[in-house]
Amino acid sequence: MILHTMVLLGAQGSAGDGGMSFLLFIGLFFVIIYFFMIRPQTRKARNQRVFLQSIQKGDRIVTVGGIHGRILQVNDDSYLIEVDGNTKLKIEKSVISLEFTKALHDRASGEANKK
Repeated sequence: MILHTMVLLGAQGSAGDGGMSFLLFIGLFFVIIYFFMIRPQTRKARNQRVFLQSIQKGDRIVTVGGIHGRILQVNDDSYLIEVDGNTKLKIEKSVISLEFTKALHDRASGEANKK
């Protein structure tokens, strides 16, 4: 409703192309929003989905809560992870963090290269 009112007010200006410049501004605004907000979020969601599908038994992961573990069993909607020694936790797939797990693997590979 507000957008409709703004378009009508912009079209009532004395300049003939005032409404056209307003529509161009709105279009440019949505293009900027798409490239700076929507597109990065969809890319991040796609990367997270691919990451969760690629996890398999034996992979080391980090949860969003900061729990480090190794995958023991992969189920449809959850994982069984080994946390420490004989401690096992059943966690949902959605709590695994792509960023923290990637940082864990990067740090481990950096330490391996130093040796």
